Amino acid sequence: MPPSRFDLLRLLSDARLRSGAALARELGTTPAAIQRGLRELQDLGLEMHQRAGRGYRLAEAYDCLDAAAVRAQLGARAQHFHLELLDTCSSTNTLLLERARSGAPSGSVLACELQSAGRGRRGNDWQSGLGGSLTFSLLWRYAQGAAGLSGLSLAAGVACARALASLGIAGVQLKWPNDLLHAGRKLGGILIEVQGGTAGPCAAVIGIGLNLRLRAGLRTAIAQAVTDLASIGEQLPQRNRLLGAALIELEQVLTQFARYGFAPLREEWMARHAHQGRPVTLSSGAGRTIAGVAAGVAEDGALLLDTACGLERFVNGDVSLRAA
Repeated sequence: MPPSRFDLLRLLSDARLRSGAALARELGTTPAAIQRGLRELQDLGLEMHQRAGRGYRLAEAYDCLDAAAVRAQLGARAQHFHLELLDTCSSTNTLLLERARSGAPSGSVLACELQSAGRGRRGNDWQSGLGGSLTFSLLWRYAQGAAGLSGLSLAAGVACARALASLGIAGVQLKWPNDLLHAGRKLGGILIEVQGGTAGPCAAVIGIGLNLRLRAGLRTAIAQAVTDLASIGEQLPQRNRLLGAALIELEQVLTQFARYGFAPLREEWMARHAHQGRPVTLSSGAGRTIAGVAAGVAEDGALLLDTACGLERFVNGDVSLRAA
């Protein structure tokens, strides 16, 4: 089988100049196959520099996902995870849900270089170019049923904010129920899908996408204000280091959540609440629109909104929040 474009990408990832013949020898293929692979990488948005008679190199180094590097970041905690890194897939959440049905263990992790059909909340697409984001999904099994997982997306948001802070990314805020913001712009999102009944054991697949370096064309395609880590931090963290840091914090938070629910994390979430005390408009998928002031969240993760009718609670997973 001829080498994939991702084999070629890994060879070129250090941005050093290499000739087409040298690349063909290293991958055991033909120069024509190398040319096709180079075109495919360019079509995926990577900028390639060519020097006549000398070869090719990427315009800048590419940060490839690497299982050994992630496990090194995890240290002793690596034993709690079953990590698999993919070159491409439709959606890490979709694939991990399928594996959950087949008995995949708690702590299973799928991360992907490029998703072809990444999914966000309420059926939205998750837009992510090659190398421009970190997208992964984590399977966590709970003894309680789905009814006991209220506030799980908020708990996962706390874990992500902690991980980013540990890498020097300050000022990350949380938007109910599942977004990470910085300066009012979306930095990342969380999609949780649950298998199992309301009373019995269940499995939660927690999908996380974090923007690292969004290309201009992708920013234009996203229908909301977005930002990335390259824009807000002094130094862009390596994806393997970021994945390891996120998994460390998620393990701690999800283990705590299994015992105590969201309540112990409420104050920490509130301290990062992007809309706390601000006038907002909340709209539901049923077409209902409510204006009020964001008053935080309850111990079960329900949104509290101070409206003309008094303090109201919202728990519907199809509710979106917009600054008024």
